[in-house]
Amino acid sequence: MALSPDTLAGCHCLLPLPGLVVTRVYIFQLSMLIPNMFAALAPDRRTFGRLSLFGWGIAGSLIGSMAMANPAQHGRSASLKAAHSAKATSAKAKSSHAKLQAQPTGSAGLRPVTAGAYRHHEAAMAWADEFAQRQGLDRQWVRNTIGQAEKIPAITQYVMPPATPAAKNWHAYRARFIEPIRIQAGLRFWQNHAATLARAEQTFGVPAELIVGVIGVETIYGQHTGNFRVIDALATLAFDFPAQHPRAAERQPYFANELGQFLLLSQRNGWQPLRMKGSYAGAMGWPQFMPGSWAQFAVDFDGDGRIDLYNSPADVIGSVANYFKIFNWKSGMATHYPVQFDTTRLEMDALMAPDILPTFSVNSFIAKGAVLDGAALQHTGPLALIELQNGGDAPSYVAGTENFYAITRYNWSSYYAMAVIELGQVIKAARQR
Repeated sequence: MALSPDTLAGCHCLLPLPGLVVTRVYIFQLSMLIPNMFAALAPDRRTFGRLSLFGWGIAGSLIGSMAMANPAQHGRSASLKAAHSAKATSAKAKSSHAKLQAQPTGSAGLRPVTAGAYRHHEAAMAWADEFAQRQGLDRQWVRNTIGQAEKIPAITQYVMPPATPAAKNWHAYRARFIEPIRIQAGLRFWQNHAATLARAEQTFGVPAELIVGVIGVETIYGQHTGNFRVIDALATLAFDFPAQHPRAAERQPYFANELGQFLLLSQRNGWQPLRMKGSYAGAMGWPQFMPGSWAQFAVDFDGDGRIDLYNSPADVIGSVANYFKIFNWKSGMATHYPVQFDTTRLEMDALMAPDILPTFSVNSFIAKGAVLDGAALQHTGPLALIELQNGGDAPSYVAGTENFYAITRYNWSSYYAMAVIELGQVIKAARQR
């Protein structure tokens, strides 16, 4: 992996110290570099946050192993871990159909470093009072719940755009998701839930390979669902969203609304809100639904009378399929087609202007210099030119359909959409061999 100059800059302080000391210094300093090494390759903000968290998980493991190497140093190393780890997404949900009372199984480990409870935050308590009155909820329950939420300073850093964004690289991005661990886990998932996937495809018109691709990219089939308390993540972003963020004016109200949705879900489903775990942004379960998406799109697909996206693979499968159906998935339509260019009449600026929104008919697409063949020429809906940058190499291009656009409603990234599509296709092909 090629490291950026900023990442390498941290290496200057490695000194020639004797024996075990140099090993400990090296391990600790390497652990501090790992999060940036992972995040540097992310082509979008959501992936940036996930890879940062994954890197912090490895960092925590390295520091932990350093502590265990010398029991006398365990206390000091544990404090270093608490001070520097922003907590990785390392939860593995049970894959049994027998649900718990909608509680995540979670993962063991230290909680993220916090900076005080919101019971001392005047604006948070005022919000709790107003929300309780508006929704007809018990005022003291809302105040107590919000009051026990804790600010996590690391989260306010995760949501900030990187100061020096790394060049997007589709080939590197793809390699992180279309890899043996996810493929093998996807094969097992499909084998174990083939009947449910077939039923979802029949019910919602969404192909099994797309559902499998999404769950694999999101959480490796429930292996990494997040270890932040959802209440802490959402409260931090609702009441302390960084004002310097270029979209703070719209993002802060969004997270305040998601916090409200989370409280309503907790009341409706009998959850213990202080126990629910998720991502640094408050996304939950195998499909990483935000509370608002859970409320709007999640379905009880195993018929037991409640929705559980942590412990019921059937509910996860049905909910992902329902999400795409609601976002206008068109059964039988391809997601994309190969595209080349006739440089003698290419109008690249015009083709790129709508971004990923399908806008051009096949004829207008071709008139602007795109070259299609085969099934693409028979396509009846609008198309978009999708550009996937490859670092310093030439970009890759595909002609995206309305179904490609539907996938980007799950995560607003064409890189994400292509990773989901290709992971599902690879797993399907492996099943057929």
